[in-house]
Amino acid sequence: MPWIQLAVAIIAEVIGTTCLKLSAGLTKPLPTIGVAVAYGLSFWFLSRTLDTIPVGVAYAIWSGAGVTLIAAIGWALLGQKLDVAAFVGMGLIVAGVVVLNIFSRTAAH
Repeated sequence: MPWIQLAVAIIAEVIGTTCLKLSAGLTKPLPTIGVAVAYGLSFWFLSRTLDTIPVGVAYAIWSGAGVTLIAAIGWALLGQKLDVAAFVGMGLIVAGVVVLNIFSRTAAH
């Protein structure tokens, strides 16, 4: 269950960050509400994972996956330009998350 909660926290954070972009500096009401709700849910679900997943591991996965997903959304949906170095960097982040989950004993509690 904590891994599902962490996944929900990541998805909510990505939704919140996307809404932040769409809010035009928090001037558009609907995306601004989306920011508050999504970030609130993200932090709540992240806090629930910390009962069983070590904080360093949970935060590394949450932030790394969030950064990679929001960059991909920016590129695919919002017209953000990414170069080869950006894609390599995102690949390294994903590789780091995989290493944490598969090879690190600190991920298991």
